[in-house]
Amino acid sequence: MSDTCHELLLRLAGRLPDDVLWRFRDWAASDAVVVLARALPRTLLHDRIGLTDHEQRLLAEALVPHGADLSSISSVKGLDEEPDPGYTFTPESPERVLMGDSATVVLGATLRGRPGVGEVRSTWRRGPGGTRRVILVAATSGHARLAGELQRVLRALGEHDPCVEVLPAGTDLPPYHRAALAASELVCTGAEADGHLVPV
Repeated sequence: MSDTCHELLLRLAGRLPDDVLWRFRDWAASDAVVVLARALPRTLLHDRIGLTDHEQRLLAEALVPHGADLSSISSVKGLDEEPDPGYTFTPESPERVLMGDSATVVLGATLRGRPGVGEVRSTWRRGPGGTRRVILVAATSGHARLAGELQRVLRALGEHDPCVEVLPAGTDLPPYHRAALAASELVCTGAEADGHLVPV
């Protein structure tokens, strides 16, 4: 279930507000799925966020067993294809901020050589809500828990709504993540030699 829930939240990056998405990921990481099962469908309906057929299946598989209302899930607007991300990305910080440098140092120390982790990359997203750092991490297991851990690290460094994308190896990435990766720079690598996010 956690993999299904993690994939769904991954696909909602750039579509759900950052302050909502990080909280939902924190719940998924801490096994508060019953709370997530009530909140996520309501949020999708309230914010009129549509889902593709695949995302609808993920929503039902991940949350109905934990008490999500099936009628709410079936009322979520359908989409024929994944939406355009609506953001631009750049590898360099538009403003040199100390917190950004601290985040890179701490993430490098936390993830360098770590088992189950491949590449760790950073990019800056521009669009609605201003400019935000986005961290992209390739991982072979424990995706939801790793996302929760890294969010807590970034919050301790001062990022109120951290944007952490833990990407399972071999996943067909949505347009948001493909655009982010195309304009990212390497922070460090874990122990997984084949965990490349960007082709070498």
